[in-house]
Amino acid sequence: MMGGCVCKDEDTTPLPNSSSNGLIDDHYRPISQCGFKSASTAFHMDTVDELVLETLNVIDTYVETDQEPPTSILTLHAIADQEDGWIQVVTSMIRVIPIHHPLGPAVITILFDDCPLPTKECVMKLSNILNLSMQVYSQGSPQHRNTCVLLGLLAEKLSGPSSIAILTDTTLNYLIKNLDPTAEPPVILFSLIALEKFAQTTENKVTINKQLESMEYHPILQLEKWVDSQCFVKRQVGFCAQWCLDNIFIVKDRVFSYQCVNVEGINVMLNTKDVSEYLKISPDGLEARCDAYSFESVRCTFQVDSGVWFYETLIITPGVMQIGWATKDSSFLNHEGYGIGDDEHSLSYDGCRRLVWYKAHSQKQNRDVWKPGDILGSLLDLEKQEIIFYLNGEPLPPCTEVFKTDSKGFFAAASFMSYQQCRFNFGSVPFHYPPTDREFKSFNNCAQLSPEDKVILPRHIFLQQLSKLSVREDSCTLCFDKKASVRLLPCHHRGFCSRCADQLRECPMCRAPIVSKVDMP
Repeated sequence: MMGGCVCKDEDTTPLPNSSSNGLIDDHYRPISQCGFKSASTAFHMDTVDELVLETLNVIDTYVETDQEPPTSILTLHAIADQEDGWIQVVTSMIRVIPIHHPLGPAVITILFDDCPLPTKECVMKLSNILNLSMQVYSQGSPQHRNTCVLLGLLAEKLSGPSSIAILTDTTLNYLIKNLDPTAEPPVILFSLIALEKFAQTTENKVTINKQLESMEYHPILQLEKWVDSQCFVKRQVGFCAQWCLDNIFIVKDRVFSYQCVNVEGINVMLNTKDVSEYLKISPDGLEARCDAYSFESVRCTFQVDSGVWFYETLIITPGVMQIGWATKDSSFLNHEGYGIGDDEHSLSYDGCRRLVWYKAHSQKQNRDVWKPGDILGSLLDLEKQEIIFYLNGEPLPPCTEVFKTDSKGFFAAASFMSYQQCRFNFGSVPFHYPPTDREFKSFNNCAQLSPEDKVILPRHIFLQQLSKLSVREDSCTLCFDKKASVRLLPCHHRGFCSRCADQLRECPMCRAPIVSKVDMP
């Protein structure tokens, strides 16, 4: 493993990682010639490349919430404080991160998220360097995938006029060209995600829709057919294509997915009323994906209080997900990076970093890193008070920590880092690796859902229906569903139902810490 910051004498010789297809300008000046200094030391482009690759290699060891970031990340942030340094860090990430590395897009997101936001002029300078109008697609080239990841992040961070300025005709044509089914699936996937994020600005959404509708064949309609592909990257493309067609790029006369999906026999789903804000859930309520930079979480619809229970999760992406069990007292703090296993009311397994999580602390597990197609089994034994995870049928050591505070009220639950996806089996189809050493129950055999609760509405339809509902004056100000019956102390703010209040750690009105909650008459 490389050290943190490597200092070298200035050198203007060509770099071994320079782009051969024109994606990155081969005539980059060393940062010292751009007027940037960090700790009185000039950084070369190959040094920046080394720092990016070092971050990629050590990011899975960055596990504790209060842990100091790796030296490579701190050094890259220092370089990116200046405009030319920012461009150099960004272009290095595009050029050197391998296309099939499972944490590649997440590392780009982490580095970009903590760097200063660029000016519009800086972004336009980067656009000229990338020279998207001259790109020729090359099989196996990481640059296109990484470029699309970056464009999506820029669209997400620089909304409004800046996002409109970035989505030039050249950028739009580049992203839509990448939706060609003959392109590499990772390039298609992140082009689609970038278009989705650009469409968060209304003017961009109109522009993208016009371009898509003018084409002989709507490319996203073609990609939706991959939703059940045996290739796991294509499956991600199909999932994102279906979600975009349901929520953003609406096609006339296309039937929405929730209207044609078969949910007969599915009695437990991921709970769309108990989920953090940016998680995407499939129309059958069993598959979830995060494409936001935050740490998104969800619980299922069925609570268990006694007995032995088991469910399975199909790993579709091999990155950071924390999958396990949580009670209602477990909080989703997506923007702070807290999810399942990060408090005393939940416990989870992360097979990317091979860690069991409880109270935001981890225990290393002697297992292989999970990969697409693996099956994670999760068993909760409330009689013996232990949780056991199984990777492809092989058990991990039992976990008991969460029972120090909770003995009932558990839900299957999971949290997702950026660009992660998995599918849950609560028993509606046979399990792949059911435990053989004890009897257990499956959620699906013991639960029920009303037909209305099985409908996963697209967001725009949900909001339309919500706007038509008459809201009682005493309704909860958060869910507008239950009666407001709780007052928060010590601030005395009110207007929350007991369900929403249970998930709060600070007052949403004044941000004061909550010491206690009292029922109102």
